[in-house]
Amino acid sequence: MTDHSDDAGSHDHSSDRSDHAHDAHQHGHDDHDHAHDDHAHDDHDHHHQHDLDQLGVAVVTVSSSRSMDEDATGDHLVNALEDAGHEVTVRELIPDDFDRVQGTVDRLVSRGDVDAVITSGGTGVTPDDVTPDAVAPLFEKDLPGFGETFRRLSFADVGTRTIGSRATAGIADGVPVFCLPGSTDAVRLGLEDVILPEIGHLAGLARRDEEDADADKDEQAANEADGDGAETDGDGTEADGDAETDADETA
Repeated sequence: MTDHSDDAGSHDHSSDRSDHAHDAHQHGHDDHDHAHDDHAHDDHDHHHQHDLDQLGVAVVTVSSSRSMDEDATGDHLVNALEDAGHEVTVRELIPDDFDRVQGTVDRLVSRGDVDAVITSGGTGVTPDDVTPDAVAPLFEKDLPGFGETFRRLSFADVGTRTIGSRATAGIADGVPVFCLPGSTDAVRLGLEDVILPEIGHLAGLARRDEEDADADKDEQAANEADGDGAETDGDGTEADGDAETDADETA
């Protein structure tokens, strides 16, 4: 009669090895997932390391029918920005005029105390609504997602009338520029639901190349300074050597 006890034992041992290999594979898979999570976390931190916590913002109301005393949308922009911890460094009210709008925005983005520009008014479809047309040539990069997101959110309030809004945004001279409609409700929606959550991130990214270039210059200057110091030390050592030679000759 054939005894199958040894075969059975051999089968169990192989099964143990298989289970161990499976556990090792699972452990390796877990390590891979952990490494992937760490990598994703590092990428997220790197992506946000240039975010700006406090910005200098220029607020511009575009209207030919309002005065500064009647500018409720401008008041709301200023109050909401300051409540969020930002500083309104410039506030202006200008008429619906192509050259005035373009010249004003172009001047503001070149100021050292302006990290972002927000305009309100002139984004509709009437003949004097020229804000998007005036600022578009200033953009080196468009931000189409801003207008898309604003119109999607405003659909809940105004329905299909939102297609008449030409709210837009872009990067001009390294500065984010946001163009909102002139109504207080539209300004509140665009600022609080879209701009404020992203303005520090966008402003930081838009100026990242400039900051990196400045950091590279600082590092290069530091390296050059270290090089000059090393050369000086070399000269000093050589001088000490000459002094020792002179002393030997004298002796």
